[in-house]
Amino acid sequence: MPSKRIVITGAAGFIGSHLSEALLDRGHSVLGIDNLLTGDTANIAHLVNRDFVFVKHDVTNYINVEGPVDAVLHWASPASPIDYLELPIPTLKVGALGTHKALGLAKVKGARFVLASTSEVYGDPLEHPQKETYWGNVNPIGPRGVYDEAKRFAEAMTTAYRRFHGLDAKIVRIFNTYGPRMRVKDGRAVPAFMSQALRGEDVTIFGSGDQTRSFCYVSDLVDGIIRLMESDVHDPVNIGNPHEMTIEEIARHIIRISGSSSRIVYRPLPEDDPKVRRPDITRARTLLGWEPKVPLEEGLLKTLDYFRTKVQPA
Repeated sequence: MPSKRIVITGAAGFIGSHLSEALLDRGHSVLGIDNLLTGDTANIAHLVNRDFVFVKHDVTNYINVEGPVDAVLHWASPASPIDYLELPIPTLKVGALGTHKALGLAKVKGARFVLASTSEVYGDPLEHPQKETYWGNVNPIGPRGVYDEAKRFAEAMTTAYRRFHGLDAKIVRIFNTYGPRMRVKDGRAVPAFMSQALRGEDVTIFGSGDQTRSFCYVSDLVDGIIRLMESDVHDPVNIGNPHEMTIEEIARHIIRISGSSSRIVYRPLPEDDPKVRRPDITRARTLLGWEPKVPLEEGLLKTLDYFRTKVQPA
């Protein structure tokens, strides 16, 4: 793909910062937008001397960008349960109003559009593994509904813009992803387990630990996103690692590789927490030629190295 000018909302977040870096590495120009509600400029500080411009802006308001834009990647949103339980209204607003404004920018610029959707659109799934054709099992008035329904609405709006306005729009459904630049107090399994293990604290598992997740290293995810952006695919595409493991297995794995003496303790499972999560990646394999390559052990060790710089031992 020739050099393009790409706008990324949520550019200072975990995935947005890795996406910005990868696109710069491919020779593109990146304009990053973030209101820093959950993002952090430390994630993009190393990009300042490259073809990267950062604008602090809330994308639920009109987005004005001077000059041509070739692609708009909409990554702005709180993305962990601890965030969207504390920030329910901003989560809904960025999924609805933010997506509308980002789509409007893509439309006026004649740009390609990529929506960061999520496996949470499948809710607590009754189909396993989850194919893109599955409509999901979501509780719209449960505590997680603000995120699940914001993303489902964002998918509906993105699809409407493609059908009604002819916008070149794509949807990526992101499954559990981990790697450097996750926040220590993110609330998700890998950062929570790593920070507790490095401090020598009890590692907290919610529920029995038998619930499953599939963990994809961030560089694999970003590769899949860029392949989708550059493709002619318009149907939603799952990007994630189909290797499924229990929450207890990942906790014990992290305790082992960190050399921690932490023990596991169990707490009640939050409402509507999915029991299983594993992507069917047939569509990504056949249409994008994509599948994850980074082994779990390698990815966890890289992530642990990052967390050692952020977590002070007790």
